[in-house]
Amino acid sequence: MSGILELLNSDLGKQVISGISNQTGQSTEKTGNLLNMALPVLMGAMQRNASTPEGANGLLGALSGGKHNGGILDNLGGLFEGGVEESVTNDGAGILGHILGNKQSSVENALSQKSGIDAASVGQILKVAAPIVMGLLGKQAQQNNVSDSSGLSNMLGGMLGGGTGSKNQSLIESFLDADGDGSILDDVAGMVLNSGNKKSGGLGGLLGGLFKN
Repeated sequence: MSGILELLNSDLGKQVISGISNQTGQSTEKTGNLLNMALPVLMGAMQRNASTPEGANGLLGALSGGKHNGGILDNLGGLFEGGVEESVTNDGAGILGHILGNKQSSVENALSQKSGIDAASVGQILKVAAPIVMGLLGKQAQQNNVSDSSGLSNMLGGMLGGGTGSKNQSLIESFLDADGDGSILDDVAGMVLNSGNKKSGGLGGLLGGLFKN
């Protein structure tokens, strides 16, 4: 299974980067660099959430629904032509809110500092990227007949861990793995989310409500 960063370097990924770049007015280089940092953070957050039965069931339900079944990937040209519809960015805002909670602005500010893109534009880019990521997960889930928490965990882990030998992945690991223990997820809350508590106040506490509504 391809990792999320390998997918960004594919023709599909280049189309996504180009479309989001045109949508936000940022260069393709800056947009690509931002997505290379941001998507593993979102994937890692989803993987952490899916480690609980409630979180796994919520994410499986979202992926099996019509909205996130992968259809968005089948017409990317139409998605970006004339500007992304408000319904898509609203969906993205909801996804980000569920994943990051009240730490969303902290994440966007951290990514802004690393990417050189202003925080408002980072937020707009993530709102477009999030539904695409969900569509990608939904399509992968269908193709691999993922129907339980074990399969979901394996799928997310494979996509997050793919491409570990690439330069971009190394940069992301050094960005996220602040204490050098080799675990990206352990440090997302502490470094990216600017939270000193990696237990109840960190990712686990923030992500319990993913797709509950």
